[in-house]
Amino acid sequence: MYGRVSGVAVVGVQGHVISIEAHVGRGLPALMLTGLPGAGVSDARERVRPAVESSGLEWPLRRVVVNLSPANVRKDGPGFDLPLALSVLVASAQVPAPALAPYAVSGELSLKGELIATPGVLAVAMAAASAGLGGVIVPEANGAEAELVEGLHVVAAPTLRHVVEFLRGLWKPEPGTRTRPLSPAESPPVPDLSDVRGQDMARRALEIAAAGGHNVLMVGPPGSGKTMLARRLPSILPALTRGEALEVTRLHSVAGLLLGGGLVQSRPFRSPHQSVSPAGLLGGGTGFLRPGEVSLAHNGVLFLDEVTEFRRDALEGLRQPLEDGRVVVTRAVGAVEFPARFTLVAASNPCPCGFEGDLRRACRCLPNRAEAYRQRLSGPMLDRVDIQLAVPRLSRAELLGSQLGEPSTRVRARVEEARERQRWRLAGSPWTCNAHTPGSRARLEARMTDSAESLLSLAVESLALSGRAFDRAVKVARTIADLSGSEGVEAEHMSEALGYRALGGRDEVAEAG
Repeated sequence: MYGRVSGVAVVGVQGHVISIEAHVGRGLPALMLTGLPGAGVSDARERVRPAVESSGLEWPLRRVVVNLSPANVRKDGPGFDLPLALSVLVASAQVPAPALAPYAVSGELSLKGELIATPGVLAVAMAAASAGLGGVIVPEANGAEAELVEGLHVVAAPTLRHVVEFLRGLWKPEPGTRTRPLSPAESPPVPDLSDVRGQDMARRALEIAAAGGHNVLMVGPPGSGKTMLARRLPSILPALTRGEALEVTRLHSVAGLLLGGGLVQSRPFRSPHQSVSPAGLLGGGTGFLRPGEVSLAHNGVLFLDEVTEFRRDALEGLRQPLEDGRVVVTRAVGAVEFPARFTLVAASNPCPCGFEGDLRRACRCLPNRAEAYRQRLSGPMLDRVDIQLAVPRLSRAELLGSQLGEPSTRVRARVEEARERQRWRLAGSPWTCNAHTPGSRARLEARMTDSAESLLSLAVESLALSGRAFDRAVKVARTIADLSGSEGVEAEHMSEALGYRALGGRDEVAEAG
């Protein structure tokens, strides 16, 4: 006796429709799994039989062989419990095979036969739609997530028994019975940029970063407002498009952070602790490879506070995602690619004690120790940070005398106008903002005036810019020009952009000019 069910193996964030085939034949009662099952699938052998029997169904007292094909795709995770159980029920003639044909199935089973919320259901639904299947059968708690994919018939069931009765035509899911409605995933309110007093240069740098998608490094003593500024960057970023929202939602679903939730409609803001491991930052794990913080920040902001305190190997691992917008995690079980296009905001003290250059407190660090502290950020890493600026601590008079800053809504309006100029200019290309364009395209789009080119040429020598830093300075200047509504990059735009390549401010740039 033979039964077949369509399931989905999620590798990275991509779903691959696979076949789960069951054969019930002669032999001692046993359940054998073949087809490159991972540890999570192998554990299903101990869950599926109790779940079937607890649901009032019969487990065949014969030899059961279940094959997951194709064998070259690794299958892992708890989402194979339900399709495995249904394949056996089809093979033992307890469920009609034609009723299952249009559906992909995913879900974890409890020993009582209840369907438990399962990570990665959005990727499952997307794969089913791409494969031309008509619907998906998923746990009730994942129903809202699956319905984000248009054109699919979603069967969200609370138990295995309900699924069987649906396939027999005895039960029909009623609209509105899900545990969570289809709604935007909940997120805390984003603090407003108007809370920041003073720090005009830092506020300007954040506006440029938001307008062009540029990475930022802020260096300053404790209490200068670096963290406060970073946490307000999402408030001036453009809203997610539908496509971006689905990408973010799928990543959070695969990571198990979306269980029961709907569409993520706010840009992610991730702030891992300094003790995070390379696997936690970049992605990995044993068996089922999960996205790391860089991927969870996709289409949003990754904030590394006290960046010099992070592990060196973790920081150096950021090079690929900062350059390519993706991260490839390689393990013995294979290589998985995760999207990782984010805006990096890093903050650091200038030295171990934090007070080098502070006018009110003396630095207690030896010169060689302060230099070693700064060297924790390698040259190649700094090359990938477009905007680098010092954030001084404000005096009491400056704090009390400064008025509230410009609200985020007003700044975001300028950012969106600049982004619209970039979208129009880059139409037909795979890029949507200046920071993501390759160097050759950035130089072409800059349309620099002669004076801007001369200033850039002089700064290459005085600031010892590498080829990568040269290109990033051009991209920042192009963003500044977009914010000012200029068709081309002029000398004033280039001067400001180069000022963000020298942490000491714009003095070196002025000398170069």
